Amino acid sequence: MRLPKLKKIFFKITKYLTILIAVLFSTFIICNYLFPIPKNNRHFSTVVLADDGRPLRAFADENGVWRYPATLNDVSPRYIEALINYEDRWFYHHPGVNPLAMIRATWQMIRYRKLISGGSTITMQVARLLDPHERNLPGKLKQMFRALQLEWKYSKDEILTIYLNIAPFGGPIEGVQAASYSYLGKPAKQLTHSEAALLAVLPQSPTRFRPDLHPERATRARNKVIARMGEFKIWSQETVKDAFMEKVPTTFFPKPIISPLLSRRLTQENSSKRAIRTYINYELQRNLEILLQNYINQFPAKTSAAIIVVDNDKYQVKAYLGSADFGNDTRFGHVDMVSSERSPGSTLKPFLYAFAMDEGMIHSESLMADVPFNFNGYRPLNFSNTINGPISVSEALQKSLNIPSVFLLNKLTPRIFLDRMLNSGLKLNIPGDNRDNLAIILGGCSTNLESLVSSYTMFGNKGVAGKLRYTKNSEKIEKKTISAETAWIIKDILRKGNRTGERDSGILKRGNRSVAWKTGTSYGFRDAWAIGVTDDYTIGVWVGRPDNTPSPGQYGAVSAAPLLFNIVDSQLLAPSWKPPQKRPENVTEKEICWPLGTTYKESEKHLCHQKRKAWVINDVTPPTLTTDNKNYSLKANIWINPETGKRVDRTCGIEKIIKKEVALWPSPLRPWINTHTFASQQIPEYDPSCKKISSGNYSSIKIHGLQPDSILKKANNSNIPVSATLHAAGAEDEVFWIINGELAFKTQKDSRHVYHFNKKGKNHIAIVDSFGNYDSINIDVAD
Repeated sequence: MRLPKLKKIFFKITKYLTILIAVLFSTFIICNYLFPIPKNNRHFSTVVLADDGRPLRAFADENGVWRYPATLNDVSPRYIEALINYEDRWFYHHPGVNPLAMIRATWQMIRYRKLISGGSTITMQVARLLDPHERNLPGKLKQMFRALQLEWKYSKDEILTIYLNIAPFGGPIEGVQAASYSYLGKPAKQLTHSEAALLAVLPQSPTRFRPDLHPERATRARNKVIARMGEFKIWSQETVKDAFMEKVPTTFFPKPIISPLLSRRLTQENSSKRAIRTYINYELQRNLEILLQNYINQFPAKTSAAIIVVDNDKYQVKAYLGSADFGNDTRFGHVDMVSSERSPGSTLKPFLYAFAMDEGMIHSESLMADVPFNFNGYRPLNFSNTINGPISVSEALQKSLNIPSVFLLNKLTPRIFLDRMLNSGLKLNIPGDNRDNLAIILGGCSTNLESLVSSYTMFGNKGVAGKLRYTKNSEKIEKKTISAETAWIIKDILRKGNRTGERDSGILKRGNRSVAWKTGTSYGFRDAWAIGVTDDYTIGVWVGRPDNTPSPGQYGAVSAAPLLFNIVDSQLLAPSWKPPQKRPENVTEKEICWPLGTTYKESEKHLCHQKRKAWVINDVTPPTLTTDNKNYSLKANIWINPETGKRVDRTCGIEKIIKKEVALWPSPLRPWINTHTFASQQIPEYDPSCKKISSGNYSSIKIHGLQPDSILKKANNSNIPVSATLHAAGAEDEVFWIINGELAFKTQKDSRHVYHFNKKGKNHIAIVDSFGNYDSINIDVAD
């Protein structure tokens, strides 16, 4: 009788419990539907992150709160251990409310008449943060209900992730990631045991335990967590001992401002994102900002500067300094000069020489004419206002000479140049959209620093240029622009240029590293540029005034280049372990000859006035470009009277004549060719017996003031050098006077110049105008 009765009681209790559970469950479902858990409407701060995850700049939410997004994978396991074992050991086992913990907390409060330990689980803390309540019994019941809702809706890891992102950490800081950066200056992934313990306890009383305000309280609270971890044998005694010894940090920097202009730009371009991950190297960026602030102090007010550093292989931007000093209004620190369009000056010249080389027009030592030219009324001058006469492609590019560059662009044509530039990704804005404007090669257009650097990557990446990549979700976009052979040759030419004077940067250097570099200066000294290419990086530097006013005396070689060299030579740029770029197999060194520009041959050594060693591609040596729009050979045949050695033709009536093959210098260069140096290569004058007596010069200008073969003597007992008043008869334009192969002075139409001869003996005088007219004579200055 007793057993059946007990069974009956058991089934009755089970029945009522089942009904009770069903009623409670139904009630929960109805309440959950009628009173849904509030959504987490907290907005994360927009944070721009460096390559290693450290924040570069953060923008607080609409309430001024700093909150950085974090997942469980973004947080150190040490923090998760400390948090769960100190706050809620049974987190992964209870349904959101821990009845035993609630009973224990209630009993302790009754017994000791004060709060000894909390009964709230992590889920309950999240519930209170999402839906705050009053600290009374109804409020606690509401909190428990919300905790059950959370467990019903989310997984344990999701609840923990919510806690990681919204837990209060004092002041305007919420979330463990923001707290880690604000108090410790590091990502939560890198927490030590002591730091993990501190951040685990801080949300219990964010204001009382703030380490920057109350370090002693914070230390005591942290130590309780460390002791608990040792007590539960989660951490070893050695780890606990080391954690106790570590001091609590007292710093607080919630608002990082590293690479502020890039951060501003990226937040505008990615307005929907809260975490923008970049390729910026945090240490490199920070050190360059310090370097630039020190460097710019050498310049007057209103002067700013910009730097961008790009990895050649992947086109990742490793440093971005849009201004010299972001907080300095006197230097227009808020203006981003990396993206601002300015005149590029001479920085486009390497592309011109590369395109011409790809077209088979030149090799590295092709003969160029740095002489006055008139291109339909356009008369370019060199930056130094000097003229060099015959000069090689390498020298012209290294010295950044304007005249040879305009001449070469005229040969290539501006339209082809612009099309090739556009193909490389560099768009040039041209005034009036005049695509036939020769001045574009000297800066008669506009672009920006990032576009220039993007295109310059072709010289460090075997002719392939790529679009710069700022964020980690950006696609790698690259395009073959020039041949690998041409890229290597141009880089080699620029690498061998003599460095300009450097300014002290106050940073540790490794010595002079190899860098291919090019400078540029815009009209009116408004922009100073320097672009450098190493095997690993392409670096761009701009110095000038953002308001576009002139900076007299400041130009690329003295303002921007020293800063570039300081960066390249410093220990800031870590070199890769890859081997240096090798010379392409199709690039070989050949001995070539001037003036023809072709390969030296022993059988034609009489045509070789000067030997030079040049880099050539596929054994092809393009001949010297003619200085007019006609294509003809500089190799010619003339007839010689063997008795006199003079030149003859059919009108001379001489029976015995011999043919002589000669190499001609381009006519505008002939005044620069010293007749004493190249006497054996000169074309002889006509034989006196010929009816056509001529020196071979049909120029419309003549040297007046001295007769050919004159002998000049100074007066007896006089210390004054011999002088002569010289005049270019028939001149219609500016005339350049070349004496003994060097530019001596210039005269205008109908003007005269008194020249003092300091060299004794033979002197060669030549004149040339921008139309290519020339004349020359030889004189003697007696002792």
